[in-house]
Parts: sequence; structure tokens; C-alpha cells
Amino acid sequence: MAYIVVFAPLLAAIIAGLLQKQIGDRLAQILTTGATIAAALGSVVLFFDVAVNGNARTIELAQWMAVGNFEINWAIRLDTLSAVMLVVITSVSSLVHVYSWGYMSHDPHRARFFAYLSLFTFAMLSLVTADNFIQMFFGWEGVGLASYLLIGFWYQKDSATSAAIKAFVTNRVGDFGLALGIMAIYLVFGSLQFDEVFAQVPAMVDETIAFFGMNFKVLELIGFLLFIGAMGKSAQFFLHVWLPDAMEGPTPVSALIHAATMVTAGVFLVCRAYPIFELAPNTSAFITFIGASTALFAATVGLAQNDIKRVIAYSTCSQLGYMFFAAGLGLYSAAMFHLFTHAFFKALLFLGAGSVIHGLHDEQDMRNMGGIYKLLPVTWIMMIIGTLALTGVGIPLLGIGFAGFYSKDMIIEEAFMMGQDGVAFGMFAFWIGVIAAGLTSFYSWRLIFMTFHGKHRGKEEVLKHAHESGPVMVIPLVLLAIGALFAGMAFKSDFVGKGALTFWEESLPAGPYAEGNYGHLVEGYGQGYADDHGVELSEAEAASLEAAMSDDEAHAAQEQAVSAADDHGDAHDGEHAGHHPPTWVLFAPVAVTLLGFALAWYYYMANPELPRRIAEKSGPLHRFLLNKWYVDEIYEATFVRATRGLGDLFWKFGDQKIIDGLGPNGIAATAMSSARRIAKLQSGYLYHYAFVMLIGVLGLALWLIAGAGA
Repeated sequence: MAYIVVFAPLLAAIIAGLLQKQIGDRLAQILTTGATIAAALGSVVLFFDVAVNGNARTIELAQWMAVGNFEINWAIRLDTLSAVMLVVITSVSSLVHVYSWGYMSHDPHRARFFAYLSLFTFAMLSLVTADNFIQMFFGWEGVGLASYLLIGFWYQKDSATSAAIKAFVTNRVGDFGLALGIMAIYLVFGSLQFDEVFAQVPAMVDETIAFFGMNFKVLELIGFLLFIGAMGKSAQFFLHVWLPDAMEGPTPVSALIHAATMVTAGVFLVCRAYPIFELAPNTSAFITFIGASTALFAATVGLAQNDIKRVIAYSTCSQLGYMFFAAGLGLYSAAMFHLFTHAFFKALLFLGAGSVIHGLHDEQDMRNMGGIYKLLPVTWIMMIIGTLALTGVGIPLLGIGFAGFYSKDMIIEEAFMMGQDGVAFGMFAFWIGVIAAGLTSFYSWRLIFMTFHGKHRGKEEVLKHAHESGPVMVIPLVLLAIGALFAGMAFKSDFVGKGALTFWEESLPAGPYAEGNYGHLVEGYGQGYADDHGVELSEAEAASLEAAMSDDEAHAAQEQAVSAADDHGDAHDGEHAGHHPPTWVLFAPVAVTLLGFALAWYYYMANPELPRRIAEKSGPLHRFLLNKWYVDEIYEATFVRATRGLGDLFWKFGDQKIIDGLGPNGIAATAMSSARRIAKLQSGYLYHYAFVMLIGVLGLALWLIAGAGA
């Protein structure tokens, strides 16, 4: 089954890509879509086998490379973390494939498009099933390549090719950090296998390494370099600039890249390497700060964007910030929970936006929309469901709500508790999370009101021909809406509740909600043992003691934690297990969400002329947000111009003047010119040759006479 899940999309991509002229577009679509659906069904089977039945395993496929003592095998790692990612990737990808049958129906290069989609899917599957850092890096770069091809699919458009190049180059910056991190791992641990590296991590807590003439703690440096790679792939602040421009690709590409695959690779990396980050507190604090900053930055920029897909793109960027600051605070299971639920409602919003664009004949500017909810009723309802899930609508004390209510509010509440426990940037992340939740509500409902309600502001001809999408595009929306409605409720217990202690097994820490007041009973066994016996231990000694703990002791500690969780009440919905945020913390996200909705209604329904007047006035704050904090302009003025200037220097001076000037345009040109002049002497006339011979004899005679005189 694992072979089908991982390699079926690859086989379909090869056939559709190389034989598209022989098999035609329709058969290419059938092969790629069928292979992806088969992978999705297989992923569900593997999920129940691995996550529910506890049958985690690693399937060795073949030796990949061997250089001396360095050996890397290609393997398929099946644990709960990878099983969750398999379900997310293949389910969203299969729905995107089906949706693309309608959206791309008039494109003449459909076979190539579907081949790229399947190649992208394979690259993500190889990344999340990797058993070592090299295989993960292969999938990592494969995703980058496929995203370049998909973003620039309409290569006739200059904006599309520029966006593809921008995404590729920006990710190279992050990938350079990731590559350095992998090299450092091999240098320090002598292995790139996950299990071998993570087993040695506790012993390396106090070890240092020289880097650029300075000494750093090994784990801090490795964690920092790995996170640089995650920043690029998951579009965190400073390396986020490629994400909005990726909207130049077809809308199904936006859903695939932004919802559940490429941009979540960085979150997956941090969660996969959590043993390193748990013992690298400074790097974890940095991750928390960057994640919270990204959540706020992207949410503010989303307030002023007018392209429907760009608003959703910045929303993705903001939600990724939530996932990262959760991971930075050690809430890895909560980060994965939000990744899981986010896949459903964000894919729903992107594909819903695609349905709007399709129904309005490629119109993307929300200023030219409005008054279409009766013409596209199904799309309207689906996007409202996605918006309710994204904004986290729910009732805290009853534990009833949409998917985002369970996952995003969980992160916000746990950030507060971590801040109360003195974790670095915990309270900062909490307040940023609350503020960003209010901003998310405002720009999300702004999108709904501007797109579907009020008077139509576009061309009447477009409105006359506006239409609902066909079943092949609507059915994926309905299926994603089911996930946006029920995914949080159905999986909370397993992901972050009492069931998490057994659900994640060793692939991730269960998190404070599962562990309650005994949250560190299993993970902190070493220090707990020391405290119980009156012994003072360093962090490294406690970690080593924990690593040396026998399986029986680990099992007993886990059972004790589960029992403790069962014995304690839950202030949220029966699963707090003694971990009690204050009631006002539970209601804070809901309050700002309602406030954001009220403000959006006031601006875009009650007083629709007010936003237009604000835009026309174009005050400094509006320009600041509309121009995305001027980050692109700053990069243009510094890195881009400097790089272009350096390139021009090497090109115009180094290449053209020095190399070409001395080479092809210098010595070679002189020799060629001389040869052309000499060639003219080859006239074919006898008297010309006799004259040349006479000159030669005269010259020889003069030379001899001069030599004799000397």
C-alpha cells in the first residue's frame, strides 16, 4: 500500500508528461487524477494502520548512495506524523486534480498541467515519508522545482515567469540554510538518519561548535539553520515575499501550494526535528518571535489587498505564523492540529475563489465584484463555511465550533499558559495571536462582503454572463466544507486531547492539554526523577537520564500521565486535564472575531462608500498596508539592485570588455582581420605570385647584407 501511495503519482506524472502527445489530454487527466485518488485512499488505510492501530514502521526500499562509511537508503517512514501528512497531502491534491478538470477545461496544455500537479504531489510525499535528512532534502527541492513549474505554467505572461523566478530564488536562500544545517548534523552526529541523530541529541546539549569564527551551541546552531530553510519554504517574515506573487499560477495551484503542501513543509520540518528544537531554547524563542511577527504582518497586509487570491494568500501566511509560534513554544501537536484543519478550510477558500474567478470570466479584483451571491449560491455558501472555519467561530464553554475554533484557539490559549510559565515570547505570541484573530475576521468578511454582497461594481456584461461552476468544481468544495465543519471536532481528542498521549506515540510530544498538570511527566522524566530523589542535575544530565530510561519506566510514566489526565476536569470541553486558562482567555479570540465581523459589516455593508473614500484619500497607513509594509520595495532597493549591479559589472565590464575585448573581439579579431587581408593576395594570377616572390627575394637579400655589415 505504501508503494502505491508514494509512487503512483510519480508514475502518472512521468506518463502524462512524456507521452502527452501520444495519449492525449483526456487520458493524461484520467491517469494523474486516478493515481492521486488511489494514493488518497491508500493514505486513509495507512492512517488507520499506523495512527489508530499503532503499526508504525519503516520500509527500506533500496540503498540510495554509499561513499565510504556514508550510506543513505531510500525508505518510507510510517509513523503518526507522516501518516497525518499523507492524508492531508493526498486528499487535498486529489480534490485539486478533480477541480482542475473544470477549471482548466479550456487550456490547451492540460496534460502538462496535470503532470506537474502529480509531480508536486510525489515530491511532497517523498518529503514527509523520508527516513533521513538527505531524502527529505530531495523531496524539499523537488517541491521547489514543481512549484516553479506550476507558478510559471502560463509562461507567456511576464508576471507569471517573474513570480516563478521570485519563488525559486527566495526559496534558494532558505534552502542554503537548510543545506548548511544538514551538513552540520552530519559533522556533529556522524549520521543523517533521523533515529540515530535524535538518539544522540540529549548528549549534545552543552557541546559547542565554531562557525564564522564564533562558538555556538551545537543544537542552537543546527536548529537555527534548519529553521532558515523552514522560513523560506513556509513563507515566514523576511522570506515571505514569494508567496503572494505565486497567485500568478492557476488557482488550483494556489490551493495546492498554499493549503496543505509546500507551505506546510517548514512546519513539518520543525515538528519532525522536535528533539533538536526542544533542547535549543534560544532558537525556539526565535521561531516563536518570527511566527508571531508573521501572523501579525500578514494579517495587517490582508486588510488592504484587493485581489481575491492575494487576500487568501496573506491569510495563509498569517496562519502559518500561528503554527510556527506554537512550535516555537513547544506546542508541536497543536501546530500539527492547526496544519491539519487549515488544509481543509484554506483549500476550500482558494478553490471557492477560483469558482468566483471562473464564474466572472477571470475577474480577480474584488473592487469589480459584488452582488453575485444569487448567481453563485453554492460558491457563496461554501466560502462562508470556509470563512467561519478560518475565523474560528465557536462557543468556548460548550466546545462547539468550526475547525479553526478548535485548532487556532487552542494555540492562542496554550500560548497564554506558556507565557504564564515564563516561556520566552509566550505572552507576546498570545497577544499577537488575539490581535491577528481580530484582523483575520475583518479581512475575511471584507472579502465575503465585497465579493458577494452590495451592488455589482464591475461591467454589466460580466454580470450578465456570471454563472455557478459545474459539478466537477462544486463537489470538491462540498467535500472540503465537510472537513472545515467537522475536522476540528472529530480529531481534537487525538491530536491534542487525552488521546494524544497514545495517538502520537514517539513521533511528537502530546502537548499540555493531553498531559495536563502532569505535562512533563513523560518528557521530563529525568528531571522529575532527580527532584524526587533530592538530586540536582544539569539539563544535559536530566536529558541523558531520560534517554536512558527503560521502556518499562517510559510505559509506566505514560500510563500515569494518561491516568492523571483522566482524573482532572477540563475547563474548555472536557479535555483540559488540569490545564486551565482563565475564562477571559477562552473568550478573547471569540470577542475579537465578533468585533472584526462587526467592523467589516459597518465598512462594507452599512457604509460602502467609506472604504472607497479612505482608498482615494490614500493616507500613510493605507499606503503602508497596501504596499505590504514596503518590504518588496526595500528588497528592490537593496538586494535586487545590488545583485543586478554586480551582475552588470561582471557582464558589461568583466565579460564584454575584458574577456570579449581581449579574446573574441581582441586577439582573435585581429588575427581574423589579418587573415582576410592576406587572403586577398591569393588572386590566382601568375604575375602576382612572381611579384610576391620578388619582394621575398629582395627582403632576404637585404637581411643578408645587413647581417654581413654587422
